[in-house]
Amino acid sequence: MTYARVTTYSFARNRGVVDIAEHDGTVSVLLREGADLAGLMELRRNLGRPVQVETMPSSAFDARLAQLFARSDSHSADVAEDVAADLDLSRLAQDLPAIEDLLEAEDDAPIIRLINALLTEALREGASDIHIEPFETRSVVRFRIDGKLKDVIEPKRQLHAAIVSRIKVMANLDISEKRLPQDGRITLRIAGRPVDVRVSTLPTGHGERAVLRLLDKSAGRLDLEKLGMVGHTLNTMHNLIAQPHGIVLVTGPTGSGKTTTLYAALAAMDATSTNIMTVEDPIEYDLDGVGQTQVNARIEMTFSRALRAILRQDPDVIMIGEIRDLETAQIAVQASLTGHLVLATIHTNDAPGAVTRMVDMGIEPFLLASSLIGVLAQRLFRQLCPACKQPYTPDQVEMATLGMSEPRPLYRAVGCDHCNQLGYKGRAGVYELLSVDDEVRRLIHDGASEARIRDYANTRGMTSLRDDGITQVIAGRTTLEEILRVTREG
Repeated sequence: MTYARVTTYSFARNRGVVDIAEHDGTVSVLLREGADLAGLMELRRNLGRPVQVETMPSSAFDARLAQLFARSDSHSADVAEDVAADLDLSRLAQDLPAIEDLLEAEDDAPIIRLINALLTEALREGASDIHIEPFETRSVVRFRIDGKLKDVIEPKRQLHAAIVSRIKVMANLDISEKRLPQDGRITLRIAGRPVDVRVSTLPTGHGERAVLRLLDKSAGRLDLEKLGMVGHTLNTMHNLIAQPHGIVLVTGPTGSGKTTTLYAALAAMDATSTNIMTVEDPIEYDLDGVGQTQVNARIEMTFSRALRAILRQDPDVIMIGEIRDLETAQIAVQASLTGHLVLATIHTNDAPGAVTRMVDMGIEPFLLASSLIGVLAQRLFRQLCPACKQPYTPDQVEMATLGMSEPRPLYRAVGCDHCNQLGYKGRAGVYELLSVDDEVRRLIHDGASEARIRDYANTRGMTSLRDDGITQVIAGRTTLEEILRVTREG
């Protein structure tokens, strides 16, 4: 049960005493070293219960006090449930009092309300990230929505450090360390929805900047079909992840949704009868029934070291957040050859390129040919806003690009209140799936080029990223410009 503190922040700071917890009718109290005992006596009278006093040095007391009261509005529980649907973030930011110690304000600090409102509004708008950035004369908060950044508010410059400090407290980071980058995590509920927030801080010439990655657990994205995978690609992917052993690679640039696809693949498996284990940097979603391990370079907990330990845990399925080096790649290959299904991401532009990348890392072609069962390349495209997309008739150039023999309506982005005037709302994936059959294994074994592997795969029905995107354009889900942007070749 959460303890209801009696002292206010102002009383605790000025009198050097604060109540922190209760156990069996006795209240634990912190007392600043050298504080006037009159404050302690007054608190005893207000409590009306026995107290157990712990005396702390002044610096330690002040640090603990800031931590206690900065947390008092969160407890990683429901955040901003009472924030109005029509909240004005700009006004909220400008109304913050420019006082030396924000915690002396009513309601345990207006700055807490601003951060809660930012989190709520970011989730409401479907933002993936919140950027809080300091410059010489101003501070800027931006949301990344569907892959694009947009300015949201400019809080008072002198409050920037306090905003970042509040976020660091929520993420269990060291608020006194401003010289080094830090990474943390906040688990909370926003408007009844469970959300994980990944926090990264970085020192700059004008103060610390913070980036918050929002991972909405209830967004329904951990499903291959909801990610935009359909037809032959969806069926083949389900078949690949049902195999008892082998390697499935998911490839694409940073921010193309690779990790989310791996999570969706794991979510499609039966964790009750299968021992599924992951090694990640960092853990982005908590999956029920899945053993998840996070790498930590500071204590030499690397991908390769974690993988060796996982192999002693009797796994059936192993997910590797990213194959970054030869050692990790070798362990992944050996694991797949000894009866484990391995899912991993790697950075290449297309599916055949993953074969070349693994060989370039140092994996022998004959081992890769024996272990690899599939490669999925992907990109994320912005979907047209259904409320305002506008039909038009394509010209001859567009028809040729799309391979259309007869004109049919396409759609262009317009912009409305529903999509914040962007013309796009939400993202989905385009995919290229290389399924490894006997001929592909022979090509890999013989050291064939990417072009030869691609040519053969095309004869077997592999759809390229560009062609999958064109299907989305013709279906009216996005624009030709958007698909050309995300599937740029070379």
